[in-house]
Amino acid sequence: MTRTARSLCQLFLDRIVATPAAEAFRVPHGEGWRALSWGEVGERVAEVSQGLLGLGLHPEERCAVFSGTRLEWLLADWGVLCAGGATTTIYPSSTPEETEFILRDAGVRFAFAENQELAERILSRRDGLPALEKVFLFEGHGSADGFVTPLAALCEAGRARRAADPGEFERAARAVRHEQLATLIYTSGTTGRPKGVELTHAAWAYEAEAVLEVAESARLDGELLQYFWLPLAHAFGKAIGGVQLVLGFPTALDGRVDRVVENLGAVRPTFMCAVPRVFEKVHNRILARAREGGRARLAVLRWAVGVGRAASRLRRAGREVGPLLRAELALADRLALRKIRAAFGGRLQFFVSGSAPLAVEIAEFFDACGITILEGWGLTEAAAIVTVNVPWKVKLGTVGAALPGTELRIAEDGEVLVRGPGLMRGYHGLPEATAEALRDGWLHTGDVGTLDADGYLTITDRKKDLIKTSGGKYVAPQELETRLKALSPFVSQVLVHGDRRKYVTALLTAEPVALRAWAERHGLAGAGVEELVRRPEVLALFQAGVDRLNATLPRYATVKRFAVLAHDFSEAEGEVTATQKLRRKVIEERHRALLDGLYGEE
Repeated sequence: MTRTARSLCQLFLDRIVATPAAEAFRVPHGEGWRALSWGEVGERVAEVSQGLLGLGLHPEERCAVFSGTRLEWLLADWGVLCAGGATTTIYPSSTPEETEFILRDAGVRFAFAENQELAERILSRRDGLPALEKVFLFEGHGSADGFVTPLAALCEAGRARRAADPGEFERAARAVRHEQLATLIYTSGTTGRPKGVELTHAAWAYEAEAVLEVAESARLDGELLQYFWLPLAHAFGKAIGGVQLVLGFPTALDGRVDRVVENLGAVRPTFMCAVPRVFEKVHNRILARAREGGRARLAVLRWAVGVGRAASRLRRAGREVGPLLRAELALADRLALRKIRAAFGGRLQFFVSGSAPLAVEIAEFFDACGITILEGWGLTEAAAIVTVNVPWKVKLGTVGAALPGTELRIAEDGEVLVRGPGLMRGYHGLPEATAEALRDGWLHTGDVGTLDADGYLTITDRKKDLIKTSGGKYVAPQELETRLKALSPFVSQVLVHGDRRKYVTALLTAEPVALRAWAERHGLAGAGVEELVRRPEVLALFQAGVDRLNATLPRYATVKRFAVLAHDFSEAEGEVTATQKLRRKVIEERHRALLDGLYGEE
């Protein structure tokens, strides 16, 4: 596959022309859902786009979207792109400090905020944002000075401009060049300082058309219906939006996580994208409910899954399921497996899993139940999708093969290198970091992996210490460790843990001098450190420090649980280097049982 010469704007216009009356989205409306056609979406995007053109938006000028997943997020994004601008994404969970940094570093001129609360987060940092001219609210009435104004006002201005010049929207959209900047997505590095990843229209359009090629090979038809709830601020969400443009399938869109289970039953989608944490939670919930039903119910579930697993392993190996196993599978399906599928609406053809590694055991469980999970891998710097499993050849434990037109190579140290049309233009304002990441046309991903004879990639490790939770969020451990030691006098050393886990935890070591001093003041003189760290009132001291740290962090990075050790990590035991740097793998392996205990049933 060659590099595309089309922009996302051209893909958008082509979709509107091809299927103007076809359903594009379903969105929550009262107690039900309301459908919008591609033609209707096109008109609403045109209003946003021409409203921005009326404000003098220049090519590649940044506009931020600070919102949860909802239709207005997409209208704003496409409106910005079709006006020639570039979208900068901000998670709703971002702290005021993070928000200010992104807005300032990106030089954002216009911002879209979901509600008054998020707008206030921007307003609280307004003095440090000289480039920011206006904030448009999806919900709310704006401010008296007009700095914050409803999105409806921008759309009204766009409608008036469109009435005066009906052809401007399409002319502007088609004038956008494929090499222009489309998005600036900030991703945390190992130091915790966010880096803005510059991705062009060509990168996103390539991703969409490469997935189209894979989908055509998979013989996917127009009957697809997606349910989408993931953050649109994430590169994965952006990539899926491009795929929707080229395939044309409708999407039920609702970012409210607490409504996912209810919505699946109502929408009955044929596929859904998710992160591994979702599968982990569903898996655990299924087992928990079976246990609640008594030993007999749990035994039936385990037997049924065992039968399904045996059948799925044969199918994946290209072997036929024999008559006896087929009969057992029919019974297992009737007793248990079909009920699990029904929880997802009963029509699901497959899941797509990304953003973090999926445990093989979880993938096998769902495969046994007749639910295919297509695991993929990628990173923001490569427009989200690099590899993916395909329906006719799923290899559990791998993240699939590279998209058509993308090349993979394993470096001598095991690092996975990527080359192809989907790579970033560079890190915004960071030429040295760009040169380090992009060398001789190859992106150095920081992940370590292996390639099998079929070109399927398995990610085995992370080259650096950056933590990625099972929810797909990056956390810089050294930053948290340093800050926690500064916040609590009772903490000597900290190891932050949570890679591929559902949340962040920590191992703390006690500072003996400070702890003994506290003990003497509280009538515990003479008590040893090992005894003290088991006392509830002492653990409360450590908890206070963790709470102070957590108050400064986005929710996904907070330390949910911790354990306190009486002795420091030692050089003699190989736990630290001569310069007192933590040897993470050694410590985590030595304290594996303790760390596992911080995650309960996991």
